[in-house]
Amino acid sequence: MADWTDCLNFGISIAKQASEIVLSAFQQEKEVKLKSSPADLVTETDQRTEKILISAIRNQYPQHRFIGEESVAAGERLELTDSPTWIIDPIDGTVNFVHRFPFVAISIAFTVNKQTEFGIVYSCVEDKLFYAQRGRGAFLNGEPLHASGQEDISRCVVVTEIGAERDDLALSTMTSNIFRLLKLPVHGIRALGTAAVDMCQVATGGADAYYHIGMHCWDIAASAIIVQEAGGVVMDTDGSDFDMMSRRVIAASSSAVANRIAQVIQAFPCRRDDEDPYKCVCGAPGVNGV
Repeated sequence: MADWTDCLNFGISIAKQASEIVLSAFQQEKEVKLKSSPADLVTETDQRTEKILISAIRNQYPQHRFIGEESVAAGERLELTDSPTWIIDPIDGTVNFVHRFPFVAISIAFTVNKQTEFGIVYSCVEDKLFYAQRGRGAFLNGEPLHASGQEDISRCVVVTEIGAERDDLALSTMTSNIFRLLKLPVHGIRALGTAAVDMCQVATGGADAYYHIGMHCWDIAASAIIVQEAGGVVMDTDGSDFDMMSRRVIAASSSAVANRIAQVIQAFPCRRDDEDPYKCVCGAPGVNGV
């Protein structure tokens, strides 16, 4: 089995370097543009950070491939192949970044043969470096991470996000999911505004579960392996195996908690990340309303 430790160490190094760009712009006024909705924002810092990360990796590993949030937003095709691939979110929590809400992260995952080999989530303002390598455990600033192991849903803190979707079906589904969980009951529902950091809370044991529908592969690819290597469970919201392209995820302290959440929550239609953008999702309008 190949050892990707050198790639992991390189990824950690460039994540820390890129965080300096994010932090230097954090307190400044930002020029903000909209992408898919009024809650889906991008700044010059997002784009600049991604370009710097990809340039650094390409110089070190010229044969590797990339999936980057802002590159895809600019029209690049999203395709996960068997080749070594870096999946990058230059600023996870752009709305937080714009408002100076102190949870923003750089998220980097690395896959080979479509399997994640390592993940890095650097929470810039907190100066917290989460990382994991397949089969070698998960760590926060060098200290081992362990999920809580909680099996009783009624004793859980659950993390989720409303996300960028603002259509009636998505909003009603997301809010009704929160209602259903609170009525189980659970101890509480929390949201930090960044899927990557949200999910890492499960790895720390500070939260017992995270679920979301509508996020993208770059939001959760890195944190998924961090949760798994911390002893947690990651699956699809329908209870099937985790698929980073499905845009649905549950991460939990145990299979019992993950399966209980899967029984309660519902999903709304959203196009897979690796699906043809011109293909219509059932129940949703396609390009030009077709």
